[in-house]
Amino acid sequence: MLQTLRDAFKIKDLRRRIGFTFLMLIVVRLGSLLPVPGINGSAFSSLFADSDSALNFFDSITGGSFSAMSVFALNITPYITSSIIMQLLTIAFPKLEEMQRDGEAGRKKMTQITRYLTVGLALGESIAMAIGFGRSGYLVAYNPLYVILVVASLTAGSAVLMWIGERITERGIGNGISIVLTINIISRIPSDLTKLYEQFMKGKTVPKATLAGIIIAAIIVALVVFVVILQSAERRIPVQYSNKIQGRRQVGGNSSVIPMKVNTAGVIPVIFAQSLLQTPIMLVQLFDKNGVQGFWGKVLNAMNQSNWFNPGNWVNTIGAVVYVLLIIGFAYFYTEITFNPLEIAENLKRSGGFIPGIRPGKPTSDYLTSILKHIIFIGAIGLSIVAILPLIFNGLLGASVSFGGTSIIIIVGVIVETLKQVESQMMVRNYKGFLND
Repeated sequence: MLQTLRDAFKIKDLRRRIGFTFLMLIVVRLGSLLPVPGINGSAFSSLFADSDSALNFFDSITGGSFSAMSVFALNITPYITSSIIMQLLTIAFPKLEEMQRDGEAGRKKMTQITRYLTVGLALGESIAMAIGFGRSGYLVAYNPLYVILVVASLTAGSAVLMWIGERITERGIGNGISIVLTINIISRIPSDLTKLYEQFMKGKTVPKATLAGIIIAAIIVALVVFVVILQSAERRIPVQYSNKIQGRRQVGGNSSVIPMKVNTAGVIPVIFAQSLLQTPIMLVQLFDKNGVQGFWGKVLNAMNQSNWFNPGNWVNTIGAVVYVLLIIGFAYFYTEITFNPLEIAENLKRSGGFIPGIRPGKPTSDYLTSILKHIIFIGAIGLSIVAILPLIFNGLLGASVSFGGTSIIIIVGVIVETLKQVESQMMVRNYKGFLND
């Protein structure tokens, strides 16, 4: 690994790209420390001191920017949301689908629309937050000047992060938006490990502390290994191409495969499920200091991840069951809108390809759909295991950390994809890659 790193830095272009990426990430972390003008810092800090997993989940994916209420508090979540909305709209509106298929020009138009939508979402979220903060006493003074300051700062911060992410993709290494999200999550790991040390190791005898450390490390390593397997697992469908005569020579007759990833939807189902459960709780905590009582209060308690797997109150764990069902449902939903078996079958038919034993056209589409339904379920169950195990650990042992299954999936996925990109660039220059060590 060290030799590979040395070889990577010997390549001028690669060294420049890595350096640019690190420079941009330093800017991201510095911006996460720059507070929004007009925020009552002490009041906002007390909110997080008394809060639970709903706000902590959002804070973990922003790298602490939300709890510090920095100019990057919204982070790149508006961009991610707008990208998902554009994917959904592409299915609903044929014109957008045509635009997406219209080569580089069409993709540029789609990117431009996504940018405008990102700024619009960031502006809407900023206005809602500024008004909510003002009514709850989290602003220095609730007047138009401070509201405008908060709205402008948060919207501009989100737009700057979007710009940084795009520049990393263009001039750096890997997918910029994913890397920005990953570095924010990684920045929270030291504080989470410190909490685990203070709770399970500090003040204990050496044997007990050592045993606790080994168990914690084993759980983290096991989750990482499981996520790596889940992310790389795929079902390969063999494809045979028929022979064709072009001029005086025969072409075709070769074979290939259609790689169908087990985890086709990535981390999106987990993010959707968490957002759906945690957003109502977060809104109540931000905008209603008295909370919700009665039946709906019990519902919110059951939706709150910090109340799951609590030995003193197992009733709230029903929320964990709903969480798993949502992950499975969103896995099927997201795969349906991003993976089109009929289109693949038609492309195979046009290129003279066929799956051995399956007729071209609709039978091929039905065959791919049948396989897809099985592997989606396997991938969704794997995602559920990764997402729920840290919550079980937190509930049974009271380990209040933000570093959970979602964070591991994002970190591992982004690191693997980034290393693959570095490897591909190094292999062009006849260097041995990271993944071959």
